[in-house]
Amino acid sequence: MDAFDNLRQVIARLLGPGGCPWDQEQTPPSLCDHLIEESYELVDAIRAGSADDAREELGDLFFLLCFIGACYEKQQDFTLEDSLQGIAAKMIRRHPHVFGDTEVRTQEELLRNWERIKRAEKTTEHGPAGLYDSLPPGLPPLLKAYRLHAKASRIGFTWPDTAAVEAKLQEEWSEFRQAVDQQDAAAMEQEFGDYLYTLVELGRRHGIKANAALDLANQRFLRRFQAMETLARERGLALDALSLAEQDALWNEIKTLE
Repeated sequence: MDAFDNLRQVIARLLGPGGCPWDQEQTPPSLCDHLIEESYELVDAIRAGSADDAREELGDLFFLLCFIGACYEKQQDFTLEDSLQGIAAKMIRRHPHVFGDTEVRTQEELLRNWERIKRAEKTTEHGPAGLYDSLPPGLPPLLKAYRLHAKASRIGFTWPDTAAVEAKLQEEWSEFRQAVDQQDAAAMEQEFGDYLYTLVELGRRHGIKANAALDLANQRFLRRFQAMETLARERGLALDALSLAEQDALWNEIKTLE
């Protein structure tokens, strides 16, 4: 028995007679929060560079995916084999440069071809699918902005070069500052959003994903702040009683130790 079959048998036992009452009460919708949580835990392990943690979290995610598949099988909606066969066929169909005779010369050409195939797959009796019809509405905002820019660029709807993006960024910042000067709360929110949206594209032009970059910045701040708290305790200092200048001195000391 291979590991995949063994996992499926474990799930079948949990959901079968004499199995786990909690597991048996679960449905695909009830497992969505767990799915999001497990996905984030895997992402954290990958970004932390811990292969051991990634192995464990990948197993947790595999279990949950197979469990959700088993729930659909129990409802007689579809089988896990249906999903696996479907994704294999989809990948073959979307990689004609690998499994067929299509030739692509650049990565941009490859991505445009992928987008054309994907949109053709989504065509219905109501007509061709829109460019963004397949974009999940629940994506985190920074990731959604990245995808919006990336998809638009594949059909040429984007700034001609990085300099134009930088100019647009300056324009958006000026509009935000104007809204601040006027104390227009609605305009401030709108212009700040426009600035962030353009900043995401500037990052994309340099191979940076804004959500990943911000996550790393969050981790750096948290790591340094916790180290600063520890250093303050070791010196008998109350961090909240220190002046900003004193806090900055501790912060800079921590940075030099990294």
